[in-house]
Amino acid sequence: MGRFTSFVIFAEMRTGSNFLEANINQLPGVHSYGEAFNPYLIGGEGNDGLFGFSLAARDADPASFLRSMRAHTKGLAGFRFFSDHDARVFDLVVDDPACAKIILTRNQLESYISWKIATESDQWWLADTKHLQTVRPRFDLAEFQARLDATQAFQRKLVHRLQISGQTAFYIDYDDVLDLEVLNGLATFLGVEARLPKLNFDFKKQNPEAVADKVLNPKEMQAGLARVDWFSIHHTPNFEPRRQAAVPQYVASEGAPLLFMPLKSGPEARLRKWLQREVVRLI
Repeated sequence: MGRFTSFVIFAEMRTGSNFLEANINQLPGVHSYGEAFNPYLIGGEGNDGLFGFSLAARDADPASFLRSMRAHTKGLAGFRFFSDHDARVFDLVVDDPACAKIILTRNQLESYISWKIATESDQWWLADTKHLQTVRPRFDLAEFQARLDATQAFQRKLVHRLQISGQTAFYIDYDDVLDLEVLNGLATFLGVEARLPKLNFDFKKQNPEAVADKVLNPKEMQAGLARVDWFSIHHTPNFEPRRQAAVPQYVASEGAPLLFMPLKSGPEARLRKWLQREVVRLI
């Protein structure tokens, strides 16, 4: 038996989780049951129950529902979990080392615009692009900032819980889900022998245009985003070690506006001499 007996996909709306799940479910011995703990549905639209549980029964006892899901699945059972899903379930899975953690992220601006389009068009997924409804929503900075803050708060909480429990996860970006080798790497991480021969494209990308072309007020959006921390948008969450820069080791020129960060095995002595000459030249 492998080290994992189940899995969870941590994601948000409009991050490519449908596509990722559709491909994971092509692996024999792996089954993801959609948004199993969505407050408004159970697994997927049209389902009025799952594993003998109604929506109300699941909400009354999510731990029993989770155990039933795993017991009724031959192989690895999993589901997609978003930050607005049942918080009790987060606690049930996050500290369990036998539950594999998959963390799917996407550029937060693209995710927000995609969510706005889906909300206004009522098209949350698409199997055939000929049915695509084209809408251009208005960018709302306050709304975007609120969603960004909530997402980052959840991701910080998730990372912290993994750190203090000594766990790691399989991190995958929206753009990576189209990489067959990456998805087969995920299969390796899960501990299954099967590999995907090709990708499943049942779910189509709905809005491939540039972000500025998707909204009614691109100039207003650009001006508003100038006040937002872009590094947090593009690199959310930050899975690099949280360490301060080793500023005391930097070498500053006394008279020139130059700063040098020494790298081990680099030409440090030569650069120090060059900085001294640069001071003389500028003077």
